[in-house]
Amino acid sequence: MENSLKRKSRDNGDHLIFNSFSLDDLNEDLLERVLSWLPTSSFFRLTSVCKRWKSTAASVSFKLACSHIPSRDPWFLMVSPTLNQSIVFDTAENSWKKLNHLRLPLEDSNINCMPVASSGGLVCYRKPSGNFVVCNPVTGSCSELPPLHSPSENQPLNAVVMSTTFKDQISYKIVLVFGELPNLLFKVYDSGSGCWEDETALRREVDDNSIDCDSTDDDNVVYFLSKAGTVVASSMQRSPSKQYSSVITNKDGQEMVYFLSSSGTVVACKLTSKCFFEYPRLLPVFSEYSIDIVECGGEILVVLLSEFLESTSLRVWKYDDANRCWQQIAAMPAAMSQEWYGKKADINCVGAGDRIFICLNSPELCTYILCDLVTNKWTELPKCCLNGEVMEFMSAFSFEPRIEACV
Repeated sequence: MENSLKRKSRDNGDHLIFNSFSLDDLNEDLLERVLSWLPTSSFFRLTSVCKRWKSTAASVSFKLACSHIPSRDPWFLMVSPTLNQSIVFDTAENSWKKLNHLRLPLEDSNINCMPVASSGGLVCYRKPSGNFVVCNPVTGSCSELPPLHSPSENQPLNAVVMSTTFKDQISYKIVLVFGELPNLLFKVYDSGSGCWEDETALRREVDDNSIDCDSTDDDNVVYFLSKAGTVVASSMQRSPSKQYSSVITNKDGQEMVYFLSSSGTVVACKLTSKCFFEYPRLLPVFSEYSIDIVECGGEILVVLLSEFLESTSLRVWKYDDANRCWQQIAAMPAAMSQEWYGKKADINCVGAGDRIFICLNSPELCTYILCDLVTNKWTELPKCCLNGEVMEFMSAFSFEPRIEACV
């Protein structure tokens, strides 16, 4: 069989031009640029093709080329009840994968770190001691953050959020929100300085109900959504990692963090002006069953599973600032949502671009749904089998599989 590709000449159809072009003919710089566009999982497979491609994977210039790729199809890091699995769902290939490189520093070999936040190509874990570890799940590179060593350690931890930026090298920031309403405070870790900043208290805005706080001069804003603890018992929140359920967005140059607490209100905390106010409840307390928040397209969305008149619905909501009310933007087809009626299910969600990954768990069922907000298409994912057994997961964290993300 001839190795070359044949095509007819545009000038003379009777003559064949033998195109003997090969990737081997590319210089190293061009080869790295071509390979950088491969899906991450594909590249790992192709590194076994030849020694040249294998050496390319370890080169600094190749990782720099990868960093110029604007975005990658997300992977979802799955959280099991025992927190000891390293399984991801690859949206590029629509398949489950087991990570082989993830090795976290542990104080006790029988106790695993718990994922609590993610951003870009990094995932933040919380150790049993309360310290934090930042890791690239694809390459396994890890860095443990310095201990907090502050009075905030004795306060209830409400949220852990993470944001990343990449210029010449990756940098990240982690924001923690502590305390109980109305006594809230926050603390920030910046990878650039390598230390925790001093904690800052937040005061309540005078007019909570107006939601007219002028934030045009603020650099940072924090928002959080509360959970209806009177409806869903604490035991129903099956995923320990989702007790800090939170997301971060950047809107008009302002960083905004959203998280779930137990009071049933949406609270907005402005970091620059050091104050907070509350959003109205989405539904009456008796109507809420299970709720979570996600970030999609730079905006906060609420996913709500509720029951009413012997029916169950799973809907996605967005807050309309102009009309000061919640607006529904998507809904699971009734044929799918009705299956969960009376099942006392818990939802744990994560957003990625225009998609929402939803874990639905109940004592009877466990299902994973991928919702496309653009097409309003709801797809049930295939079951994950490991060693012949069907795996169950409680929640997931979204990250981009980037081999160049180092910590």
